[in-house]
Amino acid sequence: MNLDLTRRTLLHLAGASSFAAAAAGAARAEGNAGSGRPTFANRTPMRIGTVTMRVRKLDAVADFYRDVLGLTVMERTVAGAVLGSDGVRLLVLEARPQAADESRKAAGLYHTAFLMPSRKDLARWLVHAALHRVPLSGFADHRVSESVYLDDPEGNGIEVYADRDPSLWQWSDGTVTMGTDQLDIDGLVALTDTRVSDYARAPEGLRIGHIHLRVGDLAQADGFYRGALGFDPTRQRNGAAFLSSGRYHHHLGLNVWQSAGAGRRDDAATGLAWFSLEIEQAELFAAREERLRQAGVTVAAIANGLEAVDPWGTRVRLVKV
Repeated sequence: MNLDLTRRTLLHLAGASSFAAAAAGAARAEGNAGSGRPTFANRTPMRIGTVTMRVRKLDAVADFYRDVLGLTVMERTVAGAVLGSDGVRLLVLEARPQAADESRKAAGLYHTAFLMPSRKDLARWLVHAALHRVPLSGFADHRVSESVYLDDPEGNGIEVYADRDPSLWQWSDGTVTMGTDQLDIDGLVALTDTRVSDYARAPEGLRIGHIHLRVGDLAQADGFYRGALGFDPTRQRNGAAFLSSGRYHHHLGLNVWQSAGAGRRDDAATGLAWFSLEIEQAELFAAREERLRQAGVTVAAIANGLEAVDPWGTRVRLVKV
């Protein structure tokens, strides 16, 4: 496969006539060689750990994340599956064969963002996706990162991305500059062989860099995720807010683009069940627990941590690591 064919294939998979149109698709989706070591996003004081989803067709969804993203199936039963990379649990799937589809207008998961250790790893994955005719929904250069968007078989959003070096991020008064620009596909795929896929499995160091949620109200979401959980705001625009720990560009995206005014989520429907936040420092964990309690948030004990629930019923687990 030559470079031109790769470009045509990528456009076809994204359902776009030009890369400008594909960037527009990414705007709708975002709003924006690895060392084996987790990247900056997963070395901050608080970071995304595991995402758990309820799915109707367990085998189809598990196979998708294995074959398309290269995750390793670490556990698999009739009740669920655990997938990860480099021995690290990243994705848990709970089998719910009778579950109804969660509405795109409900609060819940917008996308799970899988962070590649390097730009070359992103290029290798993109060629793999193109060669296997994986449908894509958009591409974008977000200035702090480069991203590709797609959905899993049950419509759960996915972002696959690589960060630029944090020294290149532009900050002003606590706000980081992000955008949704055209992705340099030529420069990206030039880093690897476009004729064959050498992406047999996810690279060491691949992690979930951030999670993007649909919420019913940004002020309420800010009260929980910033006020009670202690994330720092990094950017807000056009019905979306971004928050992080340790000056990452964002560990959390929150938007009301489709879900403004949404009420309590249906726990019997498909979609996000819970996600975890990992904390290494005992003092920080204790401070976050106290902060939640002072905010009036009900806290339940779980193995090696605690669980809280956001205003729409999404469960968030704080885990000591």
